[in-house]
Order: sequence, then C-alpha cells, then structure tokens
Amino acid sequence: MDGRSPRILVIGAGVSGLTTAVVLAERGHRVRIRTTEHPADTTSAVAGAIWGLSRLRPRERAVRWEWRSHEVFLELAHDPSTGVHLTPGTVASREPLTTSWLEETRSRTDLRECGPDELPPAFTAGVRATLPLIDMPRYLEYLLGRFHDAGGELVRSPVPSLADAAEESPVVVNCTGVGARELVGDAGVLPVLGQHVVVTNPGVAEYFVELSDTGYWASYMPHGDRLVLGGVAVPHAWDRVPNREVTAGILRRCAEIRAELRDAAVRDEIVGLRPRSETVRLHVEHYEGARIVHNYGHGGDGVAVSWGCAQEAAELALAEPGASPTG
Repeated sequence: MDGRSPRILVIGAGVSGLTTAVVLAERGHRVRIRTTEHPADTTSAVAGAIWGLSRLRPRERAVRWEWRSHEVFLELAHDPSTGVHLTPGTVASREPLTTSWLEETRSRTDLRECGPDELPPAFTAGVRATLPLIDMPRYLEYLLGRFHDAGGELVRSPVPSLADAAEESPVVVNCTGVGARELVGDAGVLPVLGQHVVVTNPGVAEYFVELSDTGYWASYMPHGDRLVLGGVAVPHAWDRVPNREVTAGILRRCAEIRAELRDAAVRDEIVGLRPRSETVRLHVEHYEGARIVHNYGHGGDGVAVSWGCAQEAAELALAEPGASPTG
C-alpha cells in the first residue's frame, strides 16, 4: 500500500473488523485496519466457536446474516488451513426446546431430534446436527493472511475519536465491539464476560452445547488436539483475568457430560468480553464529512453472523459515489 491516506478505514481487528476488511480489500479497495489489539488478542480469539442461529435483533436481518455466513463457512470448510471444519454433535437442553429455530435449521442442515438414549442425564430435549466449528486462532490468522494478500494494511494504534478517524479517511467502518462505549459514546453496548478452558483433547470428536439462560452451561468444541470448554456469561464485567472458580465449574459441568474430561490436561484459561446490545448496530452515520458505518453489538454471535454483517457493512460503506475502488 502506498503512502496516501486509505480509502477505507476499519477500526477493530476482531472477527467483525477482519471479515469486513477482507470483503472490502478483495473488492479492490485500499483498506487500513487500526486496532489496539492484534487479532490473536481480541475477544474473537477466545470464542469456541460454532455456527448457529442466534437471538440477535433485528431478527429479519439477523436471519439473513446467519445463513449467508453459513454458506461461506461451508465453502471454507473445504480448506483445512482456514480452521473451519464441519463437525457432528449435540445441542441439548434441560427444558423443552422452542421450535422456530429448530424448523429453520432442519430445513437447511441434517438436524434431527435426539432420542432419549442420546441425551446426557438430566437433559430432556436435544438435537443432533453437523455444523461448522471454527478454530478461532487459526481462523483469525487465515483472515489476516487474506487481508494482507489483498493489499490491506494493519496498524497497531488506538483511534481516540471518530473525529480522528474521519480526518484519516472519508469512509470508516466501526467494528470496535464494547469499545464503542468509549469511541462513540454508546452506553447501550455492554460487556458480557465469557471464559473458556482449553484442554488437551482426549479423543473427543463431536461438539456439545447446552442451551441455558442461567449464565452458565456445559459445552465443548473439538479443534484437533485442542478442546475448548465452556461456558459462562457474566454481565457488566470488565476484568479479563481468568477466575479459577469459574474454571473449576466449567471443568465439573463438562465432566458430567463426558467423564474423560475430568482428567484432561488444562492448557489455557481464556477470557473475552462479548459486546451485548439490544440490537446489532449496523447502520450509517455521517460525521465530520465522513461516512461512518457501524458494525458492532453482536454479543456472543459475532462469528455466526460475521460474513453476512461484513457484506452488508461493505455495501453500506460503498453506497456513495465517493468510495470508488480506484480511490
């Protein structure tokens, strides 16, 4: 990239920022990412992660984002270097399952309801489906490689204000997650702390996800020799230091599902801050002569909607004549 100002500035290098930057750069635009954290240090790197239908709002738009992302992940799963892999597994609940998301997922995947002998003790309902799992450290590295290959530039430097961003570029995409509280003064986006425990995989080949509204659950995601165990959701928490009591609870709950996890060797305890909002912030704002596209507030579903949101954010960024590919 030459020394001229970038045509498009993306703020943030988590999965939302990187994916949006890839979409824009691969369309031939000059793109710069500014970030305080390397992608490997973001909340996105802490995710499990599995594709699935979310509870994000607005629902009509979220459904489009989810299924578009699903299509892309199916394509990426053909390339082992991406970290995306199709994996069978179980989603289970101790309460009856709602049917709306079941029917929609069943229509596009191999989803089927579990028989009673396929559920762990104390679980009353569940489904089995082959879904995309994403090994986030590998996946973020893959996205970063695509971004650089398309001519993109990543700069480790904070963006103090939208005015600073608008001075640098006429088109800005804000993918700062919980950082939007400070950058744009959005008090409606709140941190929800998530913690995972990474263990050496003792041979688990399938995923398991417990559906729960209690703020804690059992889940495990196999990524080769790594198994990512979860999980918790602690609202309004900012401390990213792993909590040993939380780790013990995660290990106990997962061992109740798979006994061999009781003695699994712990490799890491990782913490991230999910950016929760009443509704996803994906819209345009005109500020100081610049076109600002906001793309944040995805909670714990940022990976699941990443490609759909990135493509819509790119369309919004390029909607005005001032953002031509030639710059």
